[in-house]
Amino acid sequence: MFEIVRYSSSLEDEWNRFVAQSKNGTFLFDRRYMDYHSDRFEDHSLMFYKKGKLYAVLPANGKNHCLYSHQGLTYGGLITTVKTKAEDVLQIFRELNAYYKSIGVQSIVYKAIPSIYHQWPAEEDLYALTSVCQAKLKMRDISSTIMLNKQLPFTESRKSGLRKAQQTGISVTESDDIDAFWNILQENLHHKYGVNPVHTAAELKLLKSRFPHQIRLFLAILNGKPLGGTILFITPNVVHTQYISANEEGKQKGALDLLFEEILKKNWNKDFFDFGKSTSTDSCELNGRLIFQKEGFGGRAICYDTYEWTL
Repeated sequence: MFEIVRYSSSLEDEWNRFVAQSKNGTFLFDRRYMDYHSDRFEDHSLMFYKKGKLYAVLPANGKNHCLYSHQGLTYGGLITTVKTKAEDVLQIFRELNAYYKSIGVQSIVYKAIPSIYHQWPAEEDLYALTSVCQAKLKMRDISSTIMLNKQLPFTESRKSGLRKAQQTGISVTESDDIDAFWNILQENLHHKYGVNPVHTAAELKLLKSRFPHQIRLFLAILNGKPLGGTILFITPNVVHTQYISANEEGKQKGALDLLFEEILKKNWNKDFFDFGKSTSTDSCELNGRLIFQKEGFGGRAICYDTYEWTL
């Protein structure tokens, strides 16, 4: 029923146009974003055509006889439009299973797109996962999300930090100084976890140059010196904190409390503000201190689910 075409760079414009008018795609699925780290992954994305017209796309990569959707992205899954019908999605999963099995793929790991990122209801794929694939839930990560038109008040601990920052004279400003923020972020991650950020500063500068309206940096500053900040990814429905960090002085003076007080007051014309995951790599261990901070700003739980099935 569907013509299946493996993605290649010659199809970039068609892919990007489809994602831009989809009901559940974000700029993370634009090939100008996806392909910044193409050297790290063997891309095996698929494009599904019905009667000669592009009907759905699946961002994916392969590794060791397993297909992932997609290891380089926070979330993945089948991208569709408002014209997509449930029975067609069931057929797409039958055919993609047969396709991947025919080339030696033995299992599929599927990161579903959380519903807050959907511009219209788009969970036909979740039904297909159980109905067609007999998929099992592999991981469930917890994120903290704020409804922007119905925000909860800050907790007293966050209000206390906010008052301290206001009395100190910290200000919040939008900035392009990725390096200044990166120095704070990298030092924090090294000290706490012994790891580096997912992106390098150079990669984020490149991505910000490609998506200046979707990738934005806000800094908390005192006497011209950045004390902390956050990098926001702006999608059609959601403002997402990709990175948050403050140095020791910023932590002591409540820099992040003022930062998010100012950011959350802005008129984003979006439905949700998503702080992102507070779980370990395998999703089993909750980072209690991290989620305590996010819940202090009014965030409440949204889950990022990952499924798996064998072919």
